[in-house]
Formats: sequence, C-alpha cells, structure tokens
Amino acid sequence: MVDQTSFFADLEDSAVVGEEAEQDVKVYSVTELNSYIKGLLESTISEVWIKAEISNFKAHTSGHFYFSLKDEKSQINAVMFRGVNSKLKFRPEDGMEVVVRGRVSVYEPRGTYQFYCESMEPVGAGALQVAFEQLKAKLQSEGLFDPRKKRVIPAFPRHLAIVTSPTGAAIRDMLNVLSRRFRGLPVTIVPCKVQGKEAPAEIVEALRRAQLLSDVDVIIVGRGGGSIEDLWAFNDEKVARAVAACRVPVISGVGHEIDFTICDFVADLRAPTPSAAAELVVKNTGDLLMRVETFKRNLVSYLRKSHMIRLQAVNGLSKRLVDPQRYLQDVAVRIDDIIARLGAAIGFICKDRLHRVDKACSHLDLRMQGLLKDRERQWVRLSGVLDALSPLAVVARGYSLVKLNDKIVKDSTDLKQNDVLEIQFARGSARATVIDKGLDF
Repeated sequence: MVDQTSFFADLEDSAVVGEEAEQDVKVYSVTELNSYIKGLLESTISEVWIKAEISNFKAHTSGHFYFSLKDEKSQINAVMFRGVNSKLKFRPEDGMEVVVRGRVSVYEPRGTYQFYCESMEPVGAGALQVAFEQLKAKLQSEGLFDPRKKRVIPAFPRHLAIVTSPTGAAIRDMLNVLSRRFRGLPVTIVPCKVQGKEAPAEIVEALRRAQLLSDVDVIIVGRGGGSIEDLWAFNDEKVARAVAACRVPVISGVGHEIDFTICDFVADLRAPTPSAAAELVVKNTGDLLMRVETFKRNLVSYLRKSHMIRLQAVNGLSKRLVDPQRYLQDVAVRIDDIIARLGAAIGFICKDRLHRVDKACSHLDLRMQGLLKDRERQWVRLSGVLDALSPLAVVARGYSLVKLNDKIVKDSTDLKQNDVLEIQFARGSARATVIDKGLDF
C-alpha cells in the first residue's frame, strides 16, 4: 500500500512548474493509485449504514448477489457475498427499499469503488415477514394452496399421528382433548423439534415416518404459540412441500388463532390451535350419542309415515275390490275376447304362411327339374368322354391288355423269361408264360 503522506506530497510537488521540479516528480502506476484510494476509503469509512432502493439485482451462479443501491439522485454498485447472503431470511428484489450495513472499498482491477454489504433489512416490514410473503406467493403460484387439492379429513379415523415436540404444552393439550372426547382412538406421537435451526429437517423426517405407520389416516402437525421467530420452522419451504406431498391428510395446528404459517396454507385443514386440531379429528362422545338419538327419532318418524302411506294405499285398493266376483267376470270376458282375437290372428297367419310355402314348393320343384335335366346332359356327355378314353373300349376293338403282377406291361424290357402274364381280352382272359422277348419279332 502506498503511504498517504508521501503520496500527497508527491502530488503537490508535481504541480511545481519548471525543469528542476519535473526532475523530482515521482510517477505512480495505476495499480499504486487504486491501492492508495482503496486504503484511504477503508481507513476512513470502515462501516456505514445506507438506506436505499435495490436495482439491477442479480444472483450469480457463484451464489454472490450483485446489485445497485440508489436514491433519487445517485447510485452505487454493491455486492453481497454468498457466505453473508445465505443468512438472509428473505430474497432481495428490484424496487425493495432496504437498510444495509457494510463498508466502501475499491475493486482494484477495474478502479471502481463499490459497497460491500454485510447485513440487510427491509424498510417497514421485517425480514421474516418479507420472506413469509415471498414464499407464500411462490407456493400459491405453484398451486399448493388450491382448495381443490385439499383432502377430506375422515369422520372416524382409525389411527392418528401427531408430529410435534413430546415435551411441549401443545402435546399435553391435544392428548387431554382426545382423552376427553374419544378414548378409543389409537394415537402415535412422532417426536421432533419445533423450534430452532434443526427443526425444519426434523419436522420433514417426522412427517415421513408418520406416513409409514400402520393404518394412519390423519396427521396433526403443530406446536404452541410464540413469536414469529419461534414459529419460523413452520414457514420453511421444505416443511411446506413435505406437508403438501404427504399421502395422508394433514391438519395444521400451529400457535394461536391469530398466528398464520405457510404450513397452515398447504395443509388439508387449518386449526387455530393444537387443541382445536385435536377437536377436529375426533367427535365428542356426547355429541355422537345425541346424533344417534336424533337419527333414531327421525327413523321412527319415517317408519310411521311410511306405514300410513302403505295403509292408505291398501284402503284404496280394497275400495276398488268391492265386488270381487264381478271383477273376476269382467276379467274372464276380457280373456275370452283376447283368445278369440288371438285365434283369428293365428288363423290368418297360418293361411299366409301356407300360401307362401306352396308358392316356394312350386318354385323349388321347377328349379329341381331344371337342375336334374342339366345334370343328365352333363352325365351323358361325360359318359361319352369316359367311354372314349376307357381301356375296355380299346380291347373291344381287338386289342388285349397284358398285366404282370396286376400292372399293365408297356415295354418288353419290363419282362424276363418265365414271367407269368395275365392277358385281358374283350371277352375273358388267359395266362401265358414268357418264352422269349425282343424289341421286334
């Protein structure tokens, strides 16, 4: 670093005009100048608070935040390194008014000065409230608050899992309510921290384990009241997504009635307090008995009314049957009339069918005669062809058929001396023995 006193002295000397002065001037490099300015700024402005508006905000892939701080008349470049901004509870945005603490220094390679931010708080609403609203808007845009995705809490659950601290007042209140209203419900406590840095991860893990329990069909996630910092684990994005993805309906009972958390919005049902969550799970035994009694009265009333309606119907039918004998006579007359009309219809149908059958038979007879004549002509023609090709016809003209072992002999080379031949004539046959053979006698 360049010594400030000597640097200013050199600058003053450089203003002296004349050859002698010029010989005593020390020339500085750009690096030395930037280094001096950096040392000057860091030594005189070691820490400063600024109220300004964020603009040109950019989150670099390295994790660092780069942005400008501005007011109505001017602006300054600023940077917030990853190790610092990871501790923020909210996400900086363009247009956000903030109060920042940090130092001013020079980025020597470019000779630009900028503000190195060490802390940041929103103006007006606190950092936690800003983070709450940002996450709420993000998850709502993704549809995690959609009422159509909310599942119905079973009216009579088989097994309840409670994700909470096993030592807090909330679990005692919930168990008291459950014991008072319905002792027969199986309850499993899945312990986890509900406050502090480790709480979000433990809540997510407890939700995972709760879903693995046998027959669990409803889960309560909750804790007692506290400050926004105390309840912050239930505003964690990972917790919210775990609740939304849970395959079992979830009731959120966090804090007091005036407290709202992100968990309340993504859960299938929000209860104002942990005790209220327990009341939503189980019905009061007395209330159930009253409902059963009401159902009983309604059923008796319905049966009486139904009986009166049936009785009135029977009375109406009995009035219509004042003279059963006459009614039977009327029925007999109607039956006779139906039988007569049915007989006439059957007779007409039979005549029509017989006429159609006779007509079809005549047509079929003509077709058969024509087919027989055609077949007879074909038979005569084929018989003539067959006679012309028949070996018997050849024999009838004076020729003979010679067979050896029931096979017709076509060539003398097929014969040998002393073979016994069978000779077929037009009338009769004879046997002969081969004495000699040749191709031509």
